[in-house]
Amino acid sequence: MKNKISTAEMMEKESMSKVLLKLSVPAIIAMLINAVYNIVDTMFVGMLNNTSAIAAVSIVYPLFMFIGAIGVMFGAGGASYLSRLLGEKKKEEADKTLTSTIIIGCIFSLAFTVISIIFLDEFLLMYGATKTIMPYAKAYGYTIVMGAIFTIGTAIMSNTIRAEGNSKYSMVATCIGGIINIILDPIFMFQFGMGIKGAAVATVISQCISCIFLLRYYYSNKSYIQLGFRFFKPTLNMFFEILKIGVPIFVTQVLASFALGFMNLGAKPYGDAAVAAMGIVFRVMSIGFYIVFGIGQGFQPVAGYSYGAKNFTRLKEAIKISIWWSTIAAIVVSILFIAFARECMILFTKDQEVIDIGIKAFRAASLLFPLFGYINTYAVLYQALGKALGAFILSISRQGIFYIPLMYILPKFMGLEGVIFCQTAADGLSFIETFVMAIWLNKSLKQEVFKEAKLDSKKKVSSLKEPKYSVGS
Repeated sequence: MKNKISTAEMMEKESMSKVLLKLSVPAIIAMLINAVYNIVDTMFVGMLNNTSAIAAVSIVYPLFMFIGAIGVMFGAGGASYLSRLLGEKKKEEADKTLTSTIIIGCIFSLAFTVISIIFLDEFLLMYGATKTIMPYAKAYGYTIVMGAIFTIGTAIMSNTIRAEGNSKYSMVATCIGGIINIILDPIFMFQFGMGIKGAAVATVISQCISCIFLLRYYYSNKSYIQLGFRFFKPTLNMFFEILKIGVPIFVTQVLASFALGFMNLGAKPYGDAAVAAMGIVFRVMSIGFYIVFGIGQGFQPVAGYSYGAKNFTRLKEAIKISIWWSTIAAIVVSILFIAFARECMILFTKDQEVIDIGIKAFRAASLLFPLFGYINTYAVLYQALGKALGAFILSISRQGIFYIPLMYILPKFMGLEGVIFCQTAADGLSFIETFVMAIWLNKSLKQEVFKEAKLDSKKKVSSLKEPKYSVGS
């Protein structure tokens, strides 16, 4: 009960900058640790001095993203609905939603694991594996797939705990996993002589420990929302509310996975060096994406709660601050990556061809990255407000509607340069689309504010008209 009161007071009364700071900073740290998961694996694999092994990590990464997409579908969809339920003070429905989200998500993870094991070779070929890359990709990918339930469970609970306003706990869980991954990587890879497979084993063990730590939250009296089999009472309305937000996010993640696969396929004709270079750039650039995503994750529960509570003034303030913070962060990241592109590449490989391609790709990807703060804020806002169609459109645009066709078209005319500048072009088109949809959403919110004000004035008038009786009448 204590947690409920503190969360409500924070969402409704504290300075908006303080609220977003409290929720965003832990989320940013947690997201950066997620980036570390991927970057550290690549750095240690780079120590094998094998370009094909480095490329194999890039080939498997889309599959890892697909696994994460299932977790985020239920996690972000459930978090959006939970935030609105908490804002509306519907605690019993929140308990049912939490339990149902986690259990169904785990069932999906088991189904995915079975399918992935059966069709692993086909997945890896689809994502651009060559004959030289395939043996390393299979060794790494099989282990990652076997640990899918922990990756999915971690993604779900990280989101649902943040929806309750406890970003710090989610951050600690992710940090624990990241630190353990860093410690175990060299042990399994070099001391136990497992090579690239050891990196995957370290990742799965660290995800498992993070998942257990997150589960502990719901059984240690820290949570206001309760988890238990007695609350497993899924309804059609509940899953409509979860999936109408979760499915667009899932599609986004899957499209990002396919986009990375298309990137690998686009780079494939130019050799393992091109595949390795593009993979390194994608992973390191994820640091910038995760900072912006972290600000968005802090913004999401505030937006959902404020909207559920019909506090449009707080909602407007949250939108403004989130756009500013995420844009400034994206500008800083872009400047750093343009300035230190060579230094970033040298951390991963000594292959000069890989380094040269990577430097060019870093600078191209950074050109329009500052626009991503604005794009992400409105994508998260559509999700938080439960506006499914807008959330879906914005979710599939950047890595789907724009990136995949561009990756098919640009290399035909520009060669490897087309692969390198594809994300830049997609970012520019995504910004234009988001700007148009932001205008529409702001008009829609103004109409809701007007309707709410009109309803309040009617209530006040009707209360004044009510007959008042004296004690003695």
